[in-house]
Amino acid sequence: MAVLGSPAGHSLSPVLHTAAYAALGLTWWRYEAIECDEAGLPALLDRCGPEWAGLSLTMPLKRAVLPLLDRIEPLVTEVGGANTVVFAAAQRLGYNTDVPGMVRALAEQGIGAGRATAPSSPAGPALILGGGATACAALAALRDLGERSVTAAVRDAARAGDLVSAAARLGMTVTLRPFEPDSLAGPRLVISTVPAGAAELVAQIFARLVPAPAAVFDVVYHPWPTPLAAAAAAAGAIVVGGLELLLYQAALQVELITGRPAPVDEMRRAGQAELIRRAAGQGGP
Repeated sequence: MAVLGSPAGHSLSPVLHTAAYAALGLTWWRYEAIECDEAGLPALLDRCGPEWAGLSLTMPLKRAVLPLLDRIEPLVTEVGGANTVVFAAAQRLGYNTDVPGMVRALAEQGIGAGRATAPSSPAGPALILGGGATACAALAALRDLGERSVTAAVRDAARAGDLVSAAARLGMTVTLRPFEPDSLAGPRLVISTVPAGAAELVAQIFARLVPAPAAVFDVVYHPWPTPLAAAAAAAGAIVVGGLELLLYQAALQVELITGRPAPVDEMRRAGQAELIRRAAGQGGP
């Protein structure tokens, strides 16, 4: 097993998967981070022999892998990206665990079924920050939680074609807005799929958003809290962090690849310990 991406060295996935395999008694299993870009992906997949059970994929490979797969689940088609490859019966099977991972992370905080947190929540549509592959996964997660109309704040509408296409496949309406303060007022839920620095504009004006969002989901997990998460917490919003997304999508990968229930508690403890270690300056970025 491995996580592929560029960059990949910062990924927390090896910590989570290694903890899972240890808890399941699969002590001979290994999981590593491998630097791989789109150009190198076909050759790397060809080198994966029968000793490989599967792969995790991060950017920029979630879309690039699609033509290299033998079969994909319907959700992959809807979202337009796969983050998981399972090797089975000499085939490459593609899955997306980002979407159900988001759904679980949000649902655990009472966010779903067409509401953010409570009847008193703002009435505006959910707001997604960003227009990339993770934003497409966020669209699908919101669909599964009962949303049908979503706003997306993007820095370049001309590059948001994949998001618009995903919305059409998902049976949703997405309204594109510029990444500006006037476009950000009124959502009951904000899902940030952009790097921490890119979301600082929202963090800076969070206290002035009227009405303020009831909940914020920031997919970044390190460093934590992000400026957006800190501003949201200070304003009394429910905050969901990227560790929960990474945890639940990884747990689903473990289940797909091993056929066993994932030891979520052990995975969470390992992830939290590693983030504390990194925050103390003892680990990587």
